[in-house]
Amino acid sequence: MQAHQSVNIRRISQNRAEQVGYYRFLENERVTKSELVRSVADACEQQVEGKHILAISDSSEVNRQAHIGRLKPEGLGVVGNNRDIGFFIHPTLGVDAENGFPLGISAVQSWMRSPGHADKHERRYATLPIEEKESYKWLKSAAASARCLQRGGARLVTHVGERERDLYEEWATGPDAMNHLLIRVKQDRRLWGQSQSLYATLAQQPCAGTYAVRVLADPRHNRPAREAWMMVRFTSVQIQRPDKLRTQDYPECIRLWAVEAVEVSPPAGQLPIHWRLMTTHQVNTLEQALQIIEWYRWRWRIEQLFATLKTAGLDLEATQLESVHAIERLCILGLSVAVRLLQLLEGRDDPALPASVAFSEPQQHCLEQLAPTLNGRTRKQQNPYPVASLPWATWYVARLGGWSGYASQRPPGIATLAHGIRQFESIFLGWQLVHSPLVCTQ
Repeated sequence: MQAHQSVNIRRISQNRAEQVGYYRFLENERVTKSELVRSVADACEQQVEGKHILAISDSSEVNRQAHIGRLKPEGLGVVGNNRDIGFFIHPTLGVDAENGFPLGISAVQSWMRSPGHADKHERRYATLPIEEKESYKWLKSAAASARCLQRGGARLVTHVGERERDLYEEWATGPDAMNHLLIRVKQDRRLWGQSQSLYATLAQQPCAGTYAVRVLADPRHNRPAREAWMMVRFTSVQIQRPDKLRTQDYPECIRLWAVEAVEVSPPAGQLPIHWRLMTTHQVNTLEQALQIIEWYRWRWRIEQLFATLKTAGLDLEATQLESVHAIERLCILGLSVAVRLLQLLEGRDDPALPASVAFSEPQQHCLEQLAPTLNGRTRKQQNPYPVASLPWATWYVARLGGWSGYASQRPPGIATLAHGIRQFESIFLGWQLVHSPLVCTQ
């Protein structure tokens, strides 16, 4: 799968026997999810030594309702609407905090809800301990990622999450000398020893500075592209333990730093962009606040990962596998393939990144020999990047995927790169056969 950049069994199989072998492997009950997760995490470990890593987690559902007629009945569960058949996937993507470059998957969880899943009110969800809630996924992913990244020699880890992750239980138990938290605020929390809440306290802070951000168009929400000016505030706060946790062994308050970024004078008819973030990193200057905002902006990487896995690049949800458990295993393996495509996408303009991040030495030799056929006749259609850099390799892969090579045109996207890498791997297979030494036996 890594070689062909695909999770389509028919596409990556060279013959019927190999295709059957893939199916048997994925259907084999002795191939456990934990073993597959460990193999994916091992690859991440090799990329993180000495780095500050953003461990970005989120959940996505893999909906199989359109294929329900072919699915085996064993182990079927439902997704978010409690009706459609499918399961949830919750990976953690390790990202270099210096430049936002994706390095690998440090942890993966998957699960499904049983049919007839009771709602939160029926289960008295608010009164359950965190270990009995689906929200426990955040604490589990942080613990697994911390172990993985520590084994790999990471210098520091910041666990990043969106609103659903704003849990007092994790604020109280997760951070330590090596592990920090950065989470978007979900609720207007009470502050220890103060009559004002978090939102009111942030709103009263002076403006520390402004910055500009480019907002992309979104036709679904009738939002045109624009440049937004953001005002930044920050302050140190002590959040108070919620009443529902009063009987549990959590501290009465926790000191954190809150950062607010709110759009100044949004266009008529448009809601202002408004982020409230909390972190265990100290924030005492505007530069530190802007760094926190930048790190949170890189949370978008995991949305790109899901899009690559499920639609634009690998089209996981179109698989014809009949067992949900086999599809779960395929999904875990597919995450590492999606990471490689993201690496090509994010590294396509950074000559400082080596091609060895995504390509072996023989593959780079093959690209060098392909170069004359992929470079155009004019300077505008020639690879402008240093040999053996990641954008140098990505440029040739994009050409194989059908991209014109003109810098004036739109840069290659995930679909083009996925097609190009499949083309390259087919070429590389033949290249290996030609360049492998012949062994004669009698």
